[in-house]
Amino acid sequence: MSVASLNRETAFQARSLFRSLLRYSGQFSNYNFREYARRKTRDSFRENQHITEERRVQELMQEGLQSLRLLKRQTVISQFFQLDKLVVEGQKTGKETGNHGDIVRQKDTGWD
Repeated sequence: MSVASLNRETAFQARSLFRSLLRYSGQFSNYNFREYARRKTRDSFRENQHITEERRVQELMQEGLQSLRLLKRQTVISQFFQLDKLVVEGQKTGKETGNHGDIVRQKDTGWD
């Protein structure tokens, strides 16, 4: 295996790991955990994007795979403890429209 193909393969594995981490971080039921996991993933990859030393890259890939296993476990656990969605999550406000576009019923998402 040549060095060029090894680098391409490593780059492919890193992108695949990045996508998997983002996919699983989006499955948290809690908004704060979800956004923290996404931000942590992006920041970690940006911080280490210029590392070319093969040994260090493999260490970082192992850390990423360990984080992925952790995320998989934690997203399953978070599904057991679902709370109401926050206003900042952009959920639907409960608008129901009639035949002509007029509002029939609207759920208020403000202060209770």
